[in-house]
Amino acid sequence: MESIIYKRRINYYETDRMGIVHHANYIKYFEEARIYFLDKTGMSYREMEELGIIMPVLEVGCSYLSPARFDDMLDIGISLSYVKAAKASFVYEAKNALTGAAVCRGFSTHGFLDASFRPLNIKRAFPEIYEKLFKLSKK
Repeated sequence: MESIIYKRRINYYETDRMGIVHHANYIKYFEEARIYFLDKTGMSYREMEELGIIMPVLEVGCSYLSPARFDDMLDIGISLSYVKAAKASFVYEAKNALTGAAVCRGFSTHGFLDASFRPLNIKRAFPEIYEKLFKLSKK
């Protein structure tokens, strides 16, 4: 599946004294993009939580390539890298919307838990959701 693009304008408060986006904010942008991705692909995270599916972050990483600054518009491409019975992974690439310059690339890996915070085999417990996610993944 191709990436879905999430557009995000940089706020002044997200920058540091040098006028550059603070590195920790990119992880927040990834989360915003992930929620957007799930909504746009018909897998609303809110609906998943209402069914008792929780997706905590197991691992996250980011490579910083060029700075973003206040009022820049970012195009954050997100795709589902893979989905397995107990976890899924997303990949992200943020680009400056005006110049096309790559700003950062990252990933996040998530486990599946039930409402009691116990590991959940989504393939067995929610086969229809697993199938939808699998079809969205790059496999």
